[in-house]
This record gives sequence, structure tokens and C-alpha cells, in this order.
Amino acid sequence: MTTRRRKRHTPEQIVRKLRDADAMLNAGQDQVAVLQALEVSEATYLRWRNQYGGMKSEEARRLKQLEDENRKLKEIVADQALDIRMLKHLQQGNW
Repeated sequence: MTTRRRKRHTPEQIVRKLRDADAMLNAGQDQVAVLQALEVSEATYLRWRNQYGGMKSEEARRLKQLEDENRKLKEIVADQALDIRMLKHLQQGNW
């Protein structure tokens, strides 16, 4: 039994693969052959199509940066909320 190593694709690579897939599908290849050529599963292809469909490489890169920044900001807000809760608890003298 062989297992494939999991790959992480950059947004630029995803957009390039989606463009290649469109070209192959327009050339008359069936979807199974296209997915094998791209080395991705159908679920991955559909998820990429929903998320990155119609984007340019620069737009995909910017989207990824904004998602990372949003994740970091959410972590900061969560830490601050925890600090506030802890300070309120200490202020009440329940320690």
C-alpha cells in the first residue's frame, strides 16, 4: 500500500493549477484525467474552485495574507478577553 505525501500548495500554485485544469477541460479531456495530471483529489479541486475560482495569482496571495492577519488578530482578541476575565476575577477577591 502506497501513501502519497501530503502537499501544501501556495495560492499562486493553486491558481496556476486551476488555469491548467480549465485549459485541459476545454481541450476535451475528462475530469478524471485532469485531476490525475494535477495530482489532486476531486474534493480538493472543488474546494479550490470555490475559494480561488476566477482569481489572479496576486489576488490569491493577498487573500491568503488577509486570512493569516485575521487569524492573528482573532488570537490577540481572545488573549485580551481572557486577560480581562482574569482581572475581573482577581478584582472581586475570589482568589
